[in-house]
Amino acid sequence: MAAATLLAAACGGPTPASAPASTPASAPAPGAVTKSHTGHSTSAAPSPAAPTPLRVGESRRSVASPVSYTPKAPTTGTDDYRCFVLDPKLAKDQFVTGFDITPGQPDEVHHVILFRVPPSAVDAARARDAESGGRGWTCFGGTGLGSRGATLDDAPWVGAWAPGGRENVLPADVGIPMQRGSPLIMQVHYNLRHGVTPDRTSVSLRLSSSPGLKPLETMLYPAPVELPCRPGKSGSLCDRSRAIEDVTSRFGAMSPRIVNGLLLVCNGTVLPSPGPTQSCTRTVEEAATVRAVAGHMHLLGSSLRVELNPDTASARTLLDIKVWDFDNQGAVPVPATSIKPGDSIRVSCTHDQSWRDKLPDLQGLPERYVVWGEGTTDEMCLGLLSVTRP
Repeated sequence: MAAATLLAAACGGPTPASAPASTPASAPAPGAVTKSHTGHSTSAAPSPAAPTPLRVGESRRSVASPVSYTPKAPTTGTDDYRCFVLDPKLAKDQFVTGFDITPGQPDEVHHVILFRVPPSAVDAARARDAESGGRGWTCFGGTGLGSRGATLDDAPWVGAWAPGGRENVLPADVGIPMQRGSPLIMQVHYNLRHGVTPDRTSVSLRLSSSPGLKPLETMLYPAPVELPCRPGKSGSLCDRSRAIEDVTSRFGAMSPRIVNGLLLVCNGTVLPSPGPTQSCTRTVEEAATVRAVAGHMHLLGSSLRVELNPDTASARTLLDIKVWDFDNQGAVPVPATSIKPGDSIRVSCTHDQSWRDKLPDLQGLPERYVVWGEGTTDEMCLGLLSVTRP
């Protein structure tokens, strides 16, 4: 489906794409309850832990942004998406069995996503990087390389970091395949409302050549965001078409295509009734086993749910985040759950405009009709499944 390919390239949600072996980042971390920098209530972040010992056959490889980069909004707004080429110098095919992403300026970094680059796209990635003298390029949404062949059911993600993220070690029987000579694209989303200090984000990869590992894939389940202004509130951006024009001015021509593509994928182009809760149900096309589930929203997020076969006798909730905390995101391991063609998966998100009156990051911003947007002060609704295939 063309819309699915578009959305796979554009859904730059920052949620970790793989199952952690330790306590999931979405669970409350130990410590006294405090107010995070976004204003959501969250537990104090734990001190950095020592790296998990390597398992038999594993090795570590560290890579970092090739330069110290000072973020800057390419047009208007307070967000910068920058893609960097990282070369782990793989001399043979290997599996990524874990990763630890360390933002140089965690207060400024909204998310980090690692994308694998197939050998056929390596020259294009290096040519794009060379245009800036090795300083990367602007990449709202996806990598800007087209993500050739990508779909929502097999996104080219290797891993990700979001607030609350820490070292992510995959279960011992799975890995994310990387081909010999392939670099990574590291997309960093900078939130400029927290400063413009030079940043150099780094990644520590766990690698294995074990032939018995099962390839781990990422399935993306986005849903529309159609959140109207509050009763009694007004302004030019309370008009939906003006709101879409605004995100287009900040993030480019792909923005309206994403907004309309979500309607096509989820509603057959029909505009759902505007409101705080939106959902999308999609039919499973290939058999798989779900190993972990994650969700992603931004600062107006209130709750998020991912369900298997909703509204049926076999309905099962895979993820239920009753109180969304932007600063505590992560993948949640689940018991191995088989899905088959004909099953359905629904992601539902509830957003709340009243957070505009409570969160420092949203102070001083005009009331607006909220649609899907790339910025920290815009919104998304995204479910992610980490799966293995038969």
